[in-house]
Amino acid sequence: MVKLVCYGVRETEVPYFEEINKKFGYDIKLVTLGLNHENVKEAIGAEAVMVRGNCMADRQNLELLKANGLKYLLTRTVGFDHVDLEAVKDLDLKCARVPGYSPNAISELAVSLAMMLLRHTAYTVNKTREKNFTVDAFMFSKEIRNCTVAVLGAGRIGLTTAKLFKGLGARVIAYDVYQSDAAKEVVEFMELDELLKQADIISVHMPYIKGVNYHMINDEFIGKMKDGAILVNTARGEVQDIEAIVRGIESGKLGGFGTDVLEGESQIFFKDLKNQELSNEVFEKLISLYPKVLLTPHMGSYTDEALSNMIEFSYENLRDYLNEGTCKNSIA
Repeated sequence: MVKLVCYGVRETEVPYFEEINKKFGYDIKLVTLGLNHENVKEAIGAEAVMVRGNCMADRQNLELLKANGLKYLLTRTVGFDHVDLEAVKDLDLKCARVPGYSPNAISELAVSLAMMLLRHTAYTVNKTREKNFTVDAFMFSKEIRNCTVAVLGAGRIGLTTAKLFKGLGARVIAYDVYQSDAAKEVVEFMELDELLKQADIISVHMPYIKGVNYHMINDEFIGKMKDGAILVNTARGEVQDIEAIVRGIESGKLGGFGTDVLEGESQIFFKDLKNQELSNEVFEKLISLYPKVLLTPHMGSYTDEALSNMIEFSYENLRDYLNEGTCKNSIA
């Protein structure tokens, strides 16, 4: 029986790992914390290790595990920036990712953040929590059916987001280098500058491509947006310049900003830093701009369907390696 050690498994995820494993029969060990230089010893002797985005799949850990029997490295994520691919290659490890998961998980969060900012619900609920039941000018809003929503990146997740917004009655436009026929049936494609002029809400669903769209959302980008428009990013933190966004919020150019991702997010995400001042001054400033800024800690994929997809794909990747010696989702 193949021993598989899974890192970064939250308490709520344990039943999913155990139930899905009944179809595969691996000898699984579930570790709560993400892989680091201390708990790497939990996987000594294991043939396979499964990690997620907050794990240190670096050369130091991989060399230690390889020397103690590791053959397969699985990441239950689509992205793999956290995996040292050079080390994987040098150590002759087989490594695979998941090709995708429920697009609704990310889309629902994007719509939720946008609607909370549009209808000022976080602000309002915080007031009523303090027993202040007055209605003030900040609570006034447009209805979503009177808004134009722009989707940047009309792939699986972007298209699902577009459909959700369209179902709420919004006009939906999009920008993408690749314009699929399926997307053309839902959205109106246009050039980026024209899209920025028209959009009341912009929802970002682009992948981060190094050297291509780093800090694409910058001062110039924001300057071309409609005054008071809302920006939501549930894709990748690297595509946005947080300092520029802070300036946009402070100046009033941006009406609101919701994000599930930050560049350098490992500094704060998945940590309890309550009552502590953050070492990153930009993050500290960003958080202080509530209620115009709503921040979630990279939990877009934290749903029942997405989790099941990620676990099952990872288990299947390992099965393919064991049975066929190869895997269609291999990344190294």
